[in-house]
Amino acid sequence: MANVIEKNRRFYDKYVADLIHTGFSEYEDRIAVGIAGEGSDCFGYDDEISRDHDFGTGVCLWVTDDDMRRFGHDLSVAYNELVDSVERSYFTERLRERRGVMTIHDFYSNILNIDCDTDHCRMSEDTWYHLDHSCLKTATNGVIFRDDLGAFTAFRQLLLDYYPDRIWRIRIAEQLHEYAASLQVNYARCMSRGDVVAAELCRSQGIRSAMELYFLLKREYPPYYKWTFRALTELDRGGAFSDKIREMAKADIDLAEWEKTKYHPNRLNYNDRIVSLAEEIASGIEGMMLERRLIRERTRYLEVHVNEVLEKCAK
Repeated sequence: MANVIEKNRRFYDKYVADLIHTGFSEYEDRIAVGIAGEGSDCFGYDDEISRDHDFGTGVCLWVTDDDMRRFGHDLSVAYNELVDSVERSYFTERLRERRGVMTIHDFYSNILNIDCDTDHCRMSEDTWYHLDHSCLKTATNGVIFRDDLGAFTAFRQLLLDYYPDRIWRIRIAEQLHEYAASLQVNYARCMSRGDVVAAELCRSQGIRSAMELYFLLKREYPPYYKWTFRALTELDRGGAFSDKIREMAKADIDLAEWEKTKYHPNRLNYNDRIVSLAEEIASGIEGMMLERRLIRERTRYLEVHVNEVLEKCAK
């Protein structure tokens, strides 16, 4: 199946560009067009399974608040009539809400769940801290076909420039703590007690934190959780890190490996493959932090690095 982004580009080139040029020529250089936002198609992840809901061809047309008042309604009517006449199948009402004419402010504000200052392209550090990783990825995915005015891509670039240094370090420190607590401490405690359900939760939390750390250290936003590992495999070109994450997810939780082992906080049970994988993943994360001069030396226990990362926060 052809990638939906490519189909959307052809749809724009063949129909939408002419609609704008013919019917809205005086505003042509004020209308940004592309495909971005919610939906696997905006990430280029669409496949046959994606056809079961919210699937179809269409583009986003972004305008300023003033332009929405000036000609947005007429543009929206014309665009919807075009879609109905050309692309009828699989175009659900929910997909209509994700495509078509919208303001730049509403597009970003609805995805990030904040009132975005798209006019001045700025956000406070407090706002940056409370934003969700996946929402930031959703707001910056896809492809922009045209933006002569530059207003849409200006705010997009603010987000693509990534977290302010202080917020970046705080988020790294938080995930270092989460990884250490879940996979380097609590997993062993739970297995020593024979609580496999709690141990599974520790493993899941550790995997999530490890992947978040990888994205943070690469200065990339991870997508919605069901696409995070796929995005990780694309970002991890050599596959060394993602291979260990995959093995961690597939490894059996085996209480037999703990039957003759008495828990001790300073002795790791390497008979359990999950424990050894946790240390190997931690070592990989430390290597990335060393490369970025976030830490000075290895310890493998990621909690040790929290204060060091935070001490270097820009004031």
